[in-house]
Amino acid sequence: MFDLKHLISAEEDEKRKTRPKSAVVCGYPISIFFIVVNEFCERFSYYGMRAVLVLYFKYFLRWDDDFATTIYHTFVALCYLTPILGAIVADSWLGKFKTIVYLSIVYTLGQIIMAVSAIHDITDTNKDGTPDNMTVHVALSMVGLMLIALGTGGIKPCVAAFGGDQFEDHQEKQRSTFFSIFYLSINAGSLLSTVITPILRAQECGIHTQQKCYPLAFGVPAALMVVALIVFIVGSGMYNKTAPQGNIMVKVCKCIGFAVKNRFRHRSSQYPKKEHWMDWAEDKYDKLLIAQVKMVLKVLFLYIPLPMFWALFDQQGSRWTLQATTMDGDFGVLIIQPDQMQTVNPILILILVPIVDSLIYPLISKCKLNFSPLRRMTVGMFLAAMAFVAAGLVQIQIDQTLPKFPSSTESQVKFINMVNRRLDVRAGTHQFTLEPFTANDDYLTFEQIVDLNLGSNVTYVKSLQDGSRNTMVIVQDGGRTTTFIREHTAKPEQGANAIRFFNGFDSALNVTVGNQDYGETVPNNMSTYVDVPQGDAQFRIWNSAGQECVYSQKLGFGSSYTLIIPPTFTYDQNCSQSIRPVMNIGQNSFHMAWQIPQYFLITAGEVVFSVTGLEFSYSQAPSNMKSVLQAGWLLTVAVGNIIVLIVAEAATLSEQWAEYILFASLLVVVCFVFAFMAYFYTYIDPTKIEAEFAQKEPEEKGKRKSLEMGRAEVGKRTDMELRRLKLSDSISDGS
Repeated sequence: MFDLKHLISAEEDEKRKTRPKSAVVCGYPISIFFIVVNEFCERFSYYGMRAVLVLYFKYFLRWDDDFATTIYHTFVALCYLTPILGAIVADSWLGKFKTIVYLSIVYTLGQIIMAVSAIHDITDTNKDGTPDNMTVHVALSMVGLMLIALGTGGIKPCVAAFGGDQFEDHQEKQRSTFFSIFYLSINAGSLLSTVITPILRAQECGIHTQQKCYPLAFGVPAALMVVALIVFIVGSGMYNKTAPQGNIMVKVCKCIGFAVKNRFRHRSSQYPKKEHWMDWAEDKYDKLLIAQVKMVLKVLFLYIPLPMFWALFDQQGSRWTLQATTMDGDFGVLIIQPDQMQTVNPILILILVPIVDSLIYPLISKCKLNFSPLRRMTVGMFLAAMAFVAAGLVQIQIDQTLPKFPSSTESQVKFINMVNRRLDVRAGTHQFTLEPFTANDDYLTFEQIVDLNLGSNVTYVKSLQDGSRNTMVIVQDGGRTTTFIREHTAKPEQGANAIRFFNGFDSALNVTVGNQDYGETVPNNMSTYVDVPQGDAQFRIWNSAGQECVYSQKLGFGSSYTLIIPPTFTYDQNCSQSIRPVMNIGQNSFHMAWQIPQYFLITAGEVVFSVTGLEFSYSQAPSNMKSVLQAGWLLTVAVGNIIVLIVAEAATLSEQWAEYILFASLLVVVCFVFAFMAYFYTYIDPTKIEAEFAQKEPEEKGKRKSLEMGRAEVGKRTDMELRRLKLSDSISDGS
């Protein structure tokens, strides 16, 4: 989250067009209320869509974790690159109002396309709940995300500055309060959307089949963006709209470009050296502008290590959300969805900002410690690194609770005894006893072929496929036989529980749970898996004669069970007691609350890094170049996200905890580099420097005027001398 109070500093000196005064409420122009509501709706739209985005990639588009992370961070990077384009268009061509309106239309269109892309029924021709043409959904998603990135990034530098334009010069106090309210609206929109959209995603919807409701999760943010656009346009007649004045970023870039080009032209040793390479721009630009550019470049140089902080910070919406999908979200009074854990960040921001400003900083000051802005930023980077160490430790604990799936050269088998007596089983080197209607505790690992001995000279040799997980059911069907069933080699998705039934009864059975139907299962056969959500599941077992039995089981997150209906099953009051659950995959047992320490550390790091960084930057930059630094700051966020996608694609680490430690280590190294750079940084007072140049300017003008007058006088004398010579020549020729 950024401190947006400074965004309009570059605009404060603009000449405003004289327009009719807007109506005033409690000393504030009524137009700002439209702007605040617009910002709340826009931020709700953006953060709401972004909260569920990585899960949409993983579970709807079926991308793996690394590719989903890569595309997610590519999108975020684009969102922080396009503000530069939006600022240039607004200041040099369209003006802020038209830029906001036009790009909001693009933004809204992108959100609508995203909502449409998530409707599985549009390509589900066989009505099985799975899109038959995933290319259409991917293409629509990418178009939608590009439009959203252009829209949200393009209006980012305009809305806050446009709000500041609504105040007169004497309304400094009201303007400051407006930006506090504006910043609050950003956090409120972010917080509410991050709570609400995951709840909408967890619902089930569809025309032919019921699936996770991504269309609703994207559709509500799209609707909020429509509201944001309408509200902003409704206030059009009340706004104070300033004409484009030209973009200072363009001017700065041209000045830097001319200095570089001029320095290259005069690279020969015959030309005298200058104190600073920017001084080569003096041939075309005035010294005040060059001095201001030097101040900006001095701060931008300190920005070089900063992207690494954002590389870690923005993984809250990708890697940390994916981590939460393997954890237990049952908090007793409420169930937390994996993508809802992101709400911890804005909640902690609202708590920590006043504590840090009112308690921590004053306490450090009383201890007479020099906790300068650059030192605060260094501490913020270190806290972010510690957050990823905490994330790595959490991942290690999660990995210990996950099932051990077979490697590419191994196979696994679990045995279920459906014979109504005890069986002594020898499978390869493993020997164990199975009671009636039970299974061995865990899957046994083999290499390709398993020799199975069931006693009484009953022997089987079974060839197993590498990397497979299987269940072997031993049934009494005339002679003793086995049924071989392939298993999943991954945890159930989205925290669901994969439940199936083995029908050992002597007649066909039907099973339903909620609105899901297993269909008919004939004797001595296994049903398909059905994903059942967390909670108390009620399974209704019934036959064609109308007899039924209700079996209840409390389910957590991410488990898998085979429910055995034995031959001794009867339809009576105690029917459910004869059903035997066999656990194939244990539920997520490591609690999601263990993510709170890493969220606390990353948020504390954000508070002392981000807010302090902006305040430092603006205090060290000229008054008319705040927008240049804002563009530079947003660029560090974009580069940070690019770093994530490079590491996600390039790193060959097999363990996720190792990737977290890698990122933490990189940030610690960068932290030391930044501390070294900060040690040699000299703080300046831009106002004082500008004042000195303002005093020198009349003297410089006087000198230039005297020089020009001297040159003119010399020119006149030269002309007179030439005339005299011509006259002498004429006389000589005549004589």
